Amino acid sequence: MTAATPLMVVDGAGVVVRWSRRAREIWLRSDSEAVGRTALAMVTPDIGDSAGTESVDGVHPGSGPLVIHDVDGNPVDLRVRVMPLSDGAVAWGVFEAGGDDAPLRGTPTAVFDILHANTHEAFFVLDPALRVLSVNEATRALTGLTADRALDRPVGEVCRPSRPQEFEGVLRGVLTDGTSVNDCLVQLEPLDGSSRERFVNVSAFPLRNARGVVVSMTEVTEALRSRRRLEALGSVRERVGRSLDVVTTCQELVDALVPGFADIAVVEVVDAVVRGEDPPLSPLGRDIPLRRAAFRTEGPSHRAQAHPVGDVRAVPSPTPYSQVLSDLRPRTVTLDSGTPWLDADPERARAIRASGARVLLTAPLTLRGAVLGLLSLYRVRPHNDFDENDLAVTEELAAHTALSLDNARRYTREHTIAAALQRHLLPPEPPSQTAVEFAPLHIPADAGAGTWYDAFGLPGARTALVIGEVSGSGIDAATAMGRIRTVIHTLAALDLDPDELLARLNDAVVRLAHEREALPASDPLRRQPLRAGCVYAIHDPLQETCVMASAGHPAPVVAHPGGVVHVPQIPKGPLLGSRDGPPFATASVPVRDGSVLALRTTSFPVPEGPDGDRAKDALRVALTRLDRPLSEVRDDVLYRLRDTTGHHDVLLLLARTRAFPPDRVATWSLDFAPTAPATARHHTQDLLRRWRVGEETAFATELIVSELVTNALRYGAPPIRLRLIKDTTITCEVSDAGGAAPRLRHARTVDEGGRGLFICAQMSHNWGIRYSAPGKTIWTEQTLP
Repeated sequence: MTAATPLMVVDGAGVVVRWSRRAREIWLRSDSEAVGRTALAMVTPDIGDSAGTESVDGVHPGSGPLVIHDVDGNPVDLRVRVMPLSDGAVAWGVFEAGGDDAPLRGTPTAVFDILHANTHEAFFVLDPALRVLSVNEATRALTGLTADRALDRPVGEVCRPSRPQEFEGVLRGVLTDGTSVNDCLVQLEPLDGSSRERFVNVSAFPLRNARGVVVSMTEVTEALRSRRRLEALGSVRERVGRSLDVVTTCQELVDALVPGFADIAVVEVVDAVVRGEDPPLSPLGRDIPLRRAAFRTEGPSHRAQAHPVGDVRAVPSPTPYSQVLSDLRPRTVTLDSGTPWLDADPERARAIRASGARVLLTAPLTLRGAVLGLLSLYRVRPHNDFDENDLAVTEELAAHTALSLDNARRYTREHTIAAALQRHLLPPEPPSQTAVEFAPLHIPADAGAGTWYDAFGLPGARTALVIGEVSGSGIDAATAMGRIRTVIHTLAALDLDPDELLARLNDAVVRLAHEREALPASDPLRRQPLRAGCVYAIHDPLQETCVMASAGHPAPVVAHPGGVVHVPQIPKGPLLGSRDGPPFATASVPVRDGSVLALRTTSFPVPEGPDGDRAKDALRVALTRLDRPLSEVRDDVLYRLRDTTGHHDVLLLLARTRAFPPDRVATWSLDFAPTAPATARHHTQDLLRRWRVGEETAFATELIVSELVTNALRYGAPPIRLRLIKDTTITCEVSDAGGAAPRLRHARTVDEGGRGLFICAQMSHNWGIRYSAPGKTIWTEQTLP
């Protein structure tokens, strides 16, 4: 205010007829409180040397300054002059003596000068009724009102907060308590002609003696929106991609965006991507189906959800969704009742109307020109539209999500291939044999494919049982498992004892590990050590024993008829692939008719503790009842399992032993004399006749028996024993105490001997040698028609 502008104008009766902004700041009175009242009711001047001058209702005019008091009677360090006005009417002007150029220190007017000079924050001076007494220039941008239109109006009308009662309650609390309020976030209604929400940081400070409030407002709308965008982007980077599952990755995305960045989020992915297949190139064909993989909303989900999660269908066209999948450009769309494309997708239109969504932002999930899916974000709150910055951030988080989805897709594909490879490498459910019945249980895991089991017959009506697992996961673990399984079959054909077989198997795995270490440095497989655990057991029904050895693997559980369940103590050797460690050792466990052997992987859930809680051990509890089919025992184990969410497959092989029929095996001790071959042929002819074996097979068996007994007489040592077994094959075994190893030779035409083993090999489909403490056993097998 200039020096020529009066603080107030009073008429001849001393009544205030004009009240300036400067006066409102000094006396903290609005126009309605000042105009129409006498000047002396507003101020109490100290009359200086004014004798001999005319007074205006007790206020003397003149050039001398008057010292005034505020409404509470306290002196204010401000000097004024009262001068007559020459405007054709009887009026007096009260002027500030020093003008605006020399405010005195300590006056409230100095504070107001500072506030008016601040162009960044909007300041309001309010009276006790929360009416505006004074504002600075920055309020115009915030309220859209000039100072003249803002003065003497309630602050709620000027600022238009979204929750006016709550806003005024804060200010009245400042007046009542005399306590300042700092950085209170308040939402304002949009300015005229705008649809964007606004936010301000409000600070309020009480004036002396509760005569008013000074309020400062700083608009933080863009800062809040920027922070919201950065938080959404940071949340997506932190949370999305932690899982290697496509659907879980989609759920991580919507959880990161709702409720901070959007009110509703929907992720749909190409159905082939969920299965790990290659995504199609853009533009996406209209007939390619998308799977709704994830959905999240702040409101009731049944109202906002057009289709349930897991629904598979093509995207209707033409819609913004189909356009995004065609040109791969994100877009924002305002949603209202007149939106024409909603007719093309009635279900989605119903959900949009039910949820109250007002704006849509849809973006493609694309990578290297291939379409993986579609992200749709909706906002429900009014005046909360998506802007260009939101669009840019959505593009960035969609790119991050697309990369994470592609990683999950590649992992799914590799896991699918590894699982298929494992499925083909594992044997089908082993057919039950004469002395053993099988029931395997396989629970695949997301990162498995390295576990295996096996069960196959051995000569002498025996059965080999194998279970194990290879370190690592995926295709590499599956291929390593297949190679180890092949080696086991090869070594088993040599009829080795379990400890010797594991020792030679360990040598083979060490060689495979050397091959892996020789891979190029860039190959990640080189950094993965090759280790495997395994249990190899041989069940002999004729001896009623099971001989087993372990390579760093848990021992089988043995259940006997009558409910006795125990874990035999067998020496645990080193893992396969170990270059150092103790030698492998065997343990022999007696098994009777009806006993059950349970071979399991290390990932099979067992109770914690030294002995575990047997009441919670699903395997032990299920094995206490063996008076039911083995398949029911297996299913009982499965239903009792609680935690099978490990990183490796859960594998269980149940084998129930049976007594071998005594009429299908015969054993003779032969004299160590030249008559032994003839005696052996006689026993054989008589037995094969009772077994009703065909002539051709019987002739071959008699010839084999004669040659093997002759070799035992010539090269072996007494005693000699002959055993014939009829199972799925005819097995012929000749044992002696000699230590010499027979060798298959190809005799020349003129040679008189050396054709015995050659004849046996030609007449049988398999033959071999088994060594034991008493000596050796030569055996042959012949298929039965």
